[in-house]
Amino acid sequence: MPSKPFLSILFLFTFLVNCSQPAERLEYQGIIPQPDQVTLEEGHFSLASKVGVAYTEDFKTSGQFLLSYLQVAGIEVELGDDVVFVKNDALAEESYALEIGPNHIRIEASSDQGAFYAVQSLRQILPPNYEARSKELKTYELPCLRIEDAPQFEYRGMHLDVGRHMFPVAFIKKYIDALAMLKMNTFHWHLTEDQGWRVEIKQYPKLQEVAAFRKETLVGHYSDQPHQFDGMGYGGYYSQEEIKEVVAYAKERFVTIIPEIEMPGHSQAVIAAYPELGCTGEEVEVATKWGVFEDIYCPKEATFTFLENVLDEVMDLFPSTYIHIGGDEAPKAQWKACKECQDLMKNEGLKDEHELQNYFITRIEKFLNSKGRQIIGWDEILEGGLAPNATVMSWRGTSVAIAAARQQHQVVMTPTSHCYFDYYQSENEEEPLAIGGFLPLEKVYNFNPIPEELTPEEAQYVWGAQGNIWTEYMPTTQQVEYMAFPRILAMSEVVWTNPERKDYNDFLGRVEKFHARLEALDINYANHLYEINGEMISDDEGAAYKLETLSKGKTIIFTLDGSDPDKESTVYTSPIPIANSATIKAQIFKGNKPLGKVFEQYINFHKGVGAKISINKTAHQAYSGSGPEGLINGVSGSDNRYGDKEWLGFWGEDIEINIDLGEAQEVECVDTRFFHSEGQWIYAPNSVGLSFFDENEVQLGKTMELEPYKNNERWFALNHYCSVPNFEAPSNRVRYIQLKVSNYGTIPEGKQGAGQKAWTFIDEIIIE
Repeated sequence: MPSKPFLSILFLFTFLVNCSQPAERLEYQGIIPQPDQVTLEEGHFSLASKVGVAYTEDFKTSGQFLLSYLQVAGIEVELGDDVVFVKNDALAEESYALEIGPNHIRIEASSDQGAFYAVQSLRQILPPNYEARSKELKTYELPCLRIEDAPQFEYRGMHLDVGRHMFPVAFIKKYIDALAMLKMNTFHWHLTEDQGWRVEIKQYPKLQEVAAFRKETLVGHYSDQPHQFDGMGYGGYYSQEEIKEVVAYAKERFVTIIPEIEMPGHSQAVIAAYPELGCTGEEVEVATKWGVFEDIYCPKEATFTFLENVLDEVMDLFPSTYIHIGGDEAPKAQWKACKECQDLMKNEGLKDEHELQNYFITRIEKFLNSKGRQIIGWDEILEGGLAPNATVMSWRGTSVAIAAARQQHQVVMTPTSHCYFDYYQSENEEEPLAIGGFLPLEKVYNFNPIPEELTPEEAQYVWGAQGNIWTEYMPTTQQVEYMAFPRILAMSEVVWTNPERKDYNDFLGRVEKFHARLEALDINYANHLYEINGEMISDDEGAAYKLETLSKGKTIIFTLDGSDPDKESTVYTSPIPIANSATIKAQIFKGNKPLGKVFEQYINFHKGVGAKISINKTAHQAYSGSGPEGLINGVSGSDNRYGDKEWLGFWGEDIEINIDLGEAQEVECVDTRFFHSEGQWIYAPNSVGLSFFDENEVQLGKTMELEPYKNNERWFALNHYCSVPNFEAPSNRVRYIQLKVSNYGTIPEGKQGAGQKAWTFIDEIIIE
C-alpha cells in the first residue's frame, strides 16, 4: 500500500455482485492505440472484493474520470485506497505506466494527463459492458500486466465540419469522448463555411440571423446533373454558452479544441449577411450546394475590423493557443477585378493576388500574436510567402509540408490520400453516398506522417496528424460515426504508436474485439472486416485471381458461374486460374454461417491481360493503384471511388503508355476511361492520341485522336472507344499500342481548384 498522499482523496467502490458467483477471467486482448510496451505477468486481479481508489490533487481529473466511469457501470462508490495514482516525475508529460498486480492497480504518471491515458488503457482492459449501466454485474478477474506507454506525436487530432451539416451539443460531446478514449488530444472544430456560420458572435447579430441559415440544400451528389434541391430551410448555430460548455467538457478529457474561422475564402455565408465585406458589395445568398465560391472577403480595413472583432469573441470562448484561420480554396477572380484590391497591391508592393493573400493572412496573424495566440491554416497559406509564425496543416499531399518543415514551420499532416474520412471506405456498392475517392482502413493505418524526403532534423517540425470529416454528404450523426469508425481507430494508432510496434494484422484482431465496446457506446461503426478483397495477379503461368479477407479464422467460399456461394460451393485455398471472362462471387463463412456481404467481380479477359505495360511517368504515390499492370488486368475500377486500386492518378502530368502484346495479333478496338469530377480537381484529359505498331515497331496507319464520350451517370466517367480502321499497311496485326494522354492543365478561374494543377485518373485499357 502506498504511503498516505498529500491532499489525498480516497474512494472505495463495491461491486454489486454475489461474491460466491464464479469469477469470469479476462485475458489481455490488446488495446487501441497499441501501447509502447506490454509485459504480461502471472496471476489476476479480482474485482469481486472491495477496491479503493486513492489520488492526490495532482490527479484530480483522471481520478474523478475513473470513479465516474465505474459509477456509470452501476458500481457503488465508497471510501478506500487500493487503486493508487502515483506521481513519477521521471515520465514525460503524456506518458504513463499501468500495473495490474494480484492485489493492486497502480497508475504512474508525472501529470494528470498522463494518468488520464493510463485510465483509458485500464478502461479497455475492463469488459465492454462497463461502458453503460449493466443489468447484471459479474465478478471479473483482470490479467496481471505492466504497460509502459508514450505517444509518438504531440498533436493527435480529429476534425469535424459543422458548416455543411450541424450536430447537437450532445453529439459533439460524444465525439470528444471517443477522441479521449483513443488518447487523441485535439479537436479541430470547423465552425464556418459558405453554407453556414455556426458560432454566436454578439457584436454581429446577422451572423446568427442570416449567415447561419440556408434556404435549401443540394440533394444527391454535386456531380449529378441537373442539380436538385430539397426546398427546405436548414441552419442553426451554437450559442456562446453552449460553446463554453463544450470547451469545459473537452478540458476535463484533455482535449484541446481548435476553432476554425475560415478566411479569406469559404465566406459566402458571411457576405450574405454583410455584403459590404465582399469586393462587389452585391447581395448574395448563403450557399445551398457544395464547392468553392468566388465571393470571398475583400482585404479592406472594414473587413479586418470585422474579423478582429469576431476573433476577439472567439478567443474569449476558446482558450487554445492556436486559432485556425482556414486560408484554403480562395478564388482570386474578384480580387483581380477589384480596384481597391489592386490599389492595395500597388501600395504594398505585392506582385500578384497570391501575395495579397499572404498580406491578408499575415495581418490576421499579427493581430492574433498580439493577443498571445498563434495561427494554423491549410497549406494554401504557404502561397505567396508564409506568415512568420504560422503552422501549416498540409492537405494537398506532402510537397507543401516538406517545404514548410524545411522553412522550420510546424506542420500537421492531413493529406486527402490518407486522412479524409469523407471518402468511401469500401468498394461495396451499397455504401452510403460520399464525396468520392477511396480510403480503406488499411491505407489509413499505413500512413506515415513523416515524409521520407525530410531529414531527421527537418522531421522534428512534423507536429502530428489528424483525420478530417467533411460533412457535405453526412446529414446525420449516425453517418458521421459510420464514416469515422473504425478509421479513427487506425488514425489513433498512426499518431500514438511507435511505428516499430505497429502490425496491421494484429490491429485487425483488436478492431474486431473493439466492436463490442463501440456497440456498448452506441456508436454506429462500419464493419468491413468480413468483406473480401480481390486482386488479379499474373506470372509466366498465366493470370489468376487472388481472394483474401481481413478477418482471421474464417473460410472463403466462391463460385465462377454467377451463382451466390453457399456451404456446398468451392472452398478458396489458392488463387483462381483465369483464362476466360468470368464472374467471381465469394463470401466469408465461419463454420456453416455466412458473414458479411457477397463479393462479386467481373473479369473481362481481353487481349491486354498479361501483356507488358510501361508508363513514362510514375503515378502519384497516393493514387498508384495496382501499378501500371492494373490498367490491363481485366478489372475495371469503381464508377465513384477514383482512389481504388484500379485507378491510377497523375497530378498535372502528360503521360505516355506503351503496351506490348507479346506477339502480333488482330485488334478491333480499344476502350478506356478517364475519371471526371471537378469537385475533386479531377478533369478528363485535353486529348488522347492512340497509335498502333507492328512487331517491327513500324506504325500502322495514323495516330488517332480519340473523341470523348461523356456518359450520363453522375460521375461523368469519360469513355474513349475506338474501332480500329483498316491500316494503310500490308498487315493489320498489332503488337504495340501507344496512348499519349495530355493533362487538362491548370484549372481555370470559375472552376473548383482554380489555379491548381488538374488530376488525370485513368482506368482499365480494354483491348479487343
